[in-house]
Amino acid sequence: MKQEYHIPVMPGESVGGLNLFDGAVVVDATFGGGGHSRLILDKIGEGRLFAFDQDEDAADNLPDDDRIIFIRHNFRYVHNFLRFYGVEKVDAVFADLGVSSHDFDIPERGFSFRFDDKLDMRMNRSDTNDAAKIINSYDEDSLAAVFRSYGEIRNASVLASEIIRYRSDRPVETTGQLKEIAVRCAPGNGQNKYLARVFQALRIEVNDEIEALKDFLQTSLDVLKPGGRLAVITYHSLEDRLCKNFMKSGNFSGDVEKDFYGNRSTPFKLINRKVIIPGQKETDENPRSRSAKLRIAEKI
Repeated sequence: MKQEYHIPVMPGESVGGLNLFDGAVVVDATFGGGGHSRLILDKIGEGRLFAFDQDEDAADNLPDDDRIIFIRHNFRYVHNFLRFYGVEKVDAVFADLGVSSHDFDIPERGFSFRFDDKLDMRMNRSDTNDAAKIINSYDEDSLAAVFRSYGEIRNASVLASEIIRYRSDRPVETTGQLKEIAVRCAPGNGQNKYLARVFQALRIEVNDEIEALKDFLQTSLDVLKPGGRLAVITYHSLEDRLCKNFMKSGNFSGDVEKDFYGNRSTPFKLINRKVIIPGQKETDENPRSRSAKLRIAEKI
């Protein structure tokens, strides 16, 4: 049996939260295996779906449907490509920020410490900056900053120092080598969690994920019609904090501006004030959904 490319997370909650209708124009900013997109197509009738994914493998999952336009680029460029197709405003924007199961399960993509293969981590394999280049070229302070900022690793300086020491003898070229180094710095009772944070931090740096997410959120606000909805599924605190703050205030600090009379000024109305998480049945069937959080907001 062919392994599923990616199991859609909270499909009913996320697509249902978009408030779709016949004729809606929608953006799925993270097409992946196409699970969410197929549900969106079921709800928009004669509408149109613009599906983005920078991973070339995602195109293999496209359904035979004239209503979908697939764009193999980073979702930070949503506005640019909508303009190219003559679209100024859309009714809904959706993004699932998780790395696809497909990418985690292919050793040569280098996303997982479960394998020993190339240290790559590029979502777009035409990019030149891969994980090995970063590990072998960044200085100690820069490496520490990456692990501290994007992995929230407390002993980031120790890890960076260990990498520098290791690469003085030979380059770090595989996931197995990086795992070997990181294990030396991991706490005795939390090795897997530590490794996950190390690999997460490096992946975020390789793909410029935080800045890309900021660009995407800002452009989503620009392209949404009044009453249009934005739904985003996040998987770690850095992403979730940005989305929470942006939906609350329209900026990344989360500070809500007030007018002269003290009235709150925000571009969104929160649809779910309490974050939505997967139920027990879903996490049992798809363990990778355990850290997922869904937030939905409507443009005012």
